Amino acid sequence: MAAVVRLRQGIRALLAFSRPVNVDLAAKYLSPAQLALFRRMGRAEQQHSLNVLYDLLNEGQISLDLAVAALLHDVGKTRYPLALWMKTLAVLLGAFLPALARRWSDGDPRNPFQRGLVVAARHPQWSAEMLAATGASAETLWLVAHHQEPAEWHSTHPLGALLQRLQRADNRN
Repeated sequence: MAAVVRLRQGIRALLAFSRPVNVDLAAKYLSPAQLALFRRMGRAEQQHSLNVLYDLLNEGQISLDLAVAALLHDVGKTRYPLALWMKTLAVLLGAFLPALARRWSDGDPRNPFQRGLVVAARHPQWSAEMLAATGASAETLWLVAHHQEPAEWHSTHPLGALLQRLQRADNRN
């Protein structure tokens, strides 16, 4: 991800306390169990997810599957909360020591030095597992589980176009 996008995300996260979270909008799309997952996310993550949803809504009508995926694609990150330094370390290692970053992304999330990389790598699957427990549709689970994989891997999949839309909105926010 470009440095400018990361910088913008960091500024949004720092200012998240000053912006309201539109939980009512999330509640329009999420079941009570899914809304409970949404509420587990930090304020900045909630706002990010809502921004992804707003982007998709601005493109036109969206399916419930895509809306739920937009709102909860990152909920797996709540399994292992990250301090700011852990996120920063993950970004720096990815940029300057990519071989080490790849190795550590397969590491132990309980190791604070590896946690940011492990969470970045595994949160799509964790998010899908958490959503499965809420009865989310197979389509939503697939979108969430694959939201960080290259879109071209799934260009012929029936949900490939929806995955591309989710990824574009996620990358813009």
